[in-house]
Amino acid sequence: MNEHDTRGGTMTGVDPGRLDDQQLMKELETIHRTRHDTLLYGSNDALRAHNDRMARLEGEWLRRNPRRPVAAGRTREGARERGCGQGAAPGG
Repeated sequence: MNEHDTRGGTMTGVDPGRLDDQQLMKELETIHRTRHDTLLYGSNDALRAHNDRMARLEGEWLRRNPRRPVAAGRTREGARERGCGQGAAPGG
């Protein structure tokens, strides 16, 4: 996992396809945690790199989990039907 990819001379992290499931989830948790600060305070280049890395990580997770549970409240129809106080998580 020490091999990092570069694009245009910018280090982009380990290719998500080379991460095991636990490493991929850790990378996703980290990038989502840092998203707000990057959006508010990062340079345009930092935000572009963050967007690219996040898309690559999320794309890999979706590729590995094509049948993930989708909460009814997270669909357009479910959001319209959702009443006050109902959660959007699966089973909620």
